[in-house]
Amino acid sequence: MRARVEHVFDAQTQMGGHTVNTIGILRAEVKIGLMNLVYNMVRLGQLLKRDRINVPTEA
Repeated sequence: MRARVEHVFDAQTQMGGHTVNTIGILRAEVKIGLMNLVYNMVRLGQLLKRDRINVPTEA
């Protein structure tokens, strides 16, 4: 379990690091939230590709 969690933090460190250079708590929260969103989207793409799930497209 620990290794699984540490991979998430490593991936996020590679994307943007743990240092948040913003002025204000709200901006820092937004930046961290966006980094989490990007990580989740990238991870979803990896899982879909791994499982070869075809995502239906709208016609």
